[in-house]
Amino acid sequence: MQRTGAQLAMLLAINGALLVLGAAISEGSFLSLFNLQSMASQLPEIGLLAIGVMLAMCAGNGGIDLSGIALANLSGVLSAVLVSSVLSSTDNEMAFSLLFILGALLTGFAGGLINGLLISKLNITPILCTLGTQMAFMGLGVVVSGGKAVTVGSPALLSSIGNDMFVGVPISFLLFIAAAGLIAAALKFTPYGLWLMLMGTNPKAAVYAGFPKTGVLVATYAVSGTLSALAGIIIAARNVNVKFDYGSSYLLIAILIAVMAGVKPEGGYGRVVCVVLSAIALQLMSSLLNFGGLSNFVRDFAWGLLLLTFLAVGRYDLTGLIMPGARQRTNSGANPSSTRT
Repeated sequence: MQRTGAQLAMLLAINGALLVLGAAISEGSFLSLFNLQSMASQLPEIGLLAIGVMLAMCAGNGGIDLSGIALANLSGVLSAVLVSSVLSSTDNEMAFSLLFILGALLTGFAGGLINGLLISKLNITPILCTLGTQMAFMGLGVVVSGGKAVTVGSPALLSSIGNDMFVGVPISFLLFIAAAGLIAAALKFTPYGLWLMLMGTNPKAAVYAGFPKTGVLVATYAVSGTLSALAGIIIAARNVNVKFDYGSSYLLIAILIAVMAGVKPEGGYGRVVCVVLSAIALQLMSSLLNFGGLSNFVRDFAWGLLLLTFLAVGRYDLTGLIMPGARQRTNSGANPSSTRT
């Protein structure tokens, strides 16, 4: 609990400092309603991918989902091609939107299911497995689309998801928060959360306790794939078209968000609220760099450097530095349920 509180406090402080810095640099325009709405509308796709990365990392054993953005793109491309072959996005907007969303979600779920089955049944190291499926998903996206962008158009429902507001908040951001809330509730209030964290903390104890290891792994990667599909839907809704190589830097950013959120690379710990706050912090940083007129290449360098910094800092107990004595209390009273969201 001490670790959780320290990480949460640190992320709240980072976000507060970034808001103050942005307001000072921009003479207040950084905090304008338009800019805040713009940042909120850009956040969901990468935030959803980061939650998927968090879930895979929590499972331990080198668990990480490298296929997220490739599967998000494939979900959008495959669904757009299939639905466009039977329906026009202008003739029947609602039917097109619903079928597109359903097709994308099924594709993402199936892709995540494949990852989970390969990892659990064939005992392939997760990072290598998802690296392979990442290339497979991207290759399939190229084949299906012919290497070109596939037009989705602006049917009413999709357009609303990507561009409209509800009480001043982007609908896509509300969907992201709803998805994050559901995942957080599942981790905290269901046996799945306990099983997942124990698998990452002590896999041998999980086996001896009779936990359904295969089921947990398959469910974890299936949920991660479904989150990728939801990101793909939001990408399509915002950009009118989909392409197999959209968001080439998203994988690095999703991993960075998870690491900044305190998710342990070795598994066993992760908190959704920290991932959400970490994603917000990265979006604030990105907007600050935009205000500074820096190029995307400088931003990618900054993200890579930031990732290495947090990984290095993570080798030392940051909680122990912020709250002296927390390490001893945590170790003496450790229990898997305390790490759940």
